[in-house]
Amino acid sequence: MSTPVSAPKPLPDDYLEYPLRRYGMDHDRYEWSMLPQRKQVAWPHKARIALWVSPALEWFPLNMAGLPFKPPGAMQTAYPDLRHYTLRDYGNRVGIFRIMKALARHNIPATVAVNAAVAVRHPSLMAQCHAAGWEIMANGMDMDHLHHGGLSKEDEQKWVAQTLSILRQVSGQAVRGWLSPAKSESFNTLDILAEAGLDYVCDWVNDDMPYLMKTASKPLVAMPHSADIDDYTILVNNHHTENDFRDQLIDHFDVLYKESATEGGRIMPISLHPWVIGQPYRIKALEEALAHIMSHPGVWAATGSQIMDAWQSQAS
Repeated sequence: MSTPVSAPKPLPDDYLEYPLRRYGMDHDRYEWSMLPQRKQVAWPHKARIALWVSPALEWFPLNMAGLPFKPPGAMQTAYPDLRHYTLRDYGNRVGIFRIMKALARHNIPATVAVNAAVAVRHPSLMAQCHAAGWEIMANGMDMDHLHHGGLSKEDEQKWVAQTLSILRQVSGQAVRGWLSPAKSESFNTLDILAEAGLDYVCDWVNDDMPYLMKTASKPLVAMPHSADIDDYTILVNNHHTENDFRDQLIDHFDVLYKESATEGGRIMPISLHPWVIGQPYRIKALEEALAHIMSHPGVWAATGSQIMDAWQSQAS
């Protein structure tokens, strides 16, 4: 005997009602804006491209909790995972100095994202960054202190305050920029960062140019810190070759350079991890990409703060 089939129930009247359905994102953090329709930007020195290189100096604790998730580069095997721990440490001991040499060859200043734990553990490394004229950008406490929705606002405020206190004291800089570990945020992060006196944030990867984000106290500038073309994504996560990495940086630059001829200034961000690209067999890929970029007229190599200030001066 077959089971009778119930008649389908009609959807409730409010099923398709959504108060935040509109053109753009379903939040109020920024105004919806398509890049081709924005005011064109003119960089200093009549440059077409602002080159922004940002290495990361990270510390991954050997006894990582990995909560609420393991960030890129986290420990992988049973404790003590010395194989991965020492490879990450290689970047701060060896790899970063190959990056410094590659950038110095073309007189390229960097904005280095620093975990507060690195500043405490390696003050001599911070002195080297200062001597190179690099800008310090905050990168959280360490790679096991992730900002996320399950974190209390009070704890997150303490983490941000402690991070900035350490980095500002060690570097002697204002420390105007912030990159969250693993680009992870809570719904409170932006408000906390603005309240702490920061000017720009690098966690949102939905644009090629800066834009203003709303917070409870003051606007923050979202800077285009792409995860698509960083060395970890291409070489470790995507398992591409070193030649692929070089070619993707070059292709990325070539498209932006072509666009800048008619659409105004563009930003070429290059995010680097010294334990990845700082290996002897990999550094050549970065050197060749930089040589290609810097061979073009109209390339302005600058820090994140310099680029942000130039953009803000004409954004209104």
